[in-house]
Amino acid sequence: MNKSKTASRKARRQYGALPYKVSAEDGVRVMLVTSRETKRWIIPKGWPMKDRKPYMAAKREAFEEAGVVGRIGKRPIGAYSYDKRLKTDATVACKVEVFPLKVSKQHEEWPERAQREGRWFSPDEAAGFVEEEELREIIRKLPELVDPETPASV
Repeated sequence: MNKSKTASRKARRQYGALPYKVSAEDGVRVMLVTSRETKRWIIPKGWPMKDRKPYMAAKREAFEEAGVVGRIGKRPIGAYSYDKRLKTDATVACKVEVFPLKVSKQHEEWPERAQREGRWFSPDEAAGFVEEEELREIIRKLPELVDPETPASV
């Protein structure tokens, strides 16, 4: 019997940022980016980085993938699992710890600008675009976890 290409070993850890901003007009907005290969809507995320704390790795990914910078939470607000498809067509199980990133600036240029699209959504809209149920729940609960009285500086 041929097993799927997903190994049954422990999931590999990744760190992701959930970029958000708060405005008086629109309330909480979250940013999603497209994945490079499949163009699915996702949050910026990546592998652990040597000599960098998990939340700082997530913050770095947010800049590289979405061009956003700001204040990152030091504790994850949740985690979700997904299967990452590798270039070899094999898949690897990943568990992503998600850190909230209050965006203070969106750059005009960033490393992966030509490879991804980024867009702001309401939490409900964003939750409707992502495939992973656990990530949908994290996005939906974000407004309860952030301070809505402090709009981001524009």
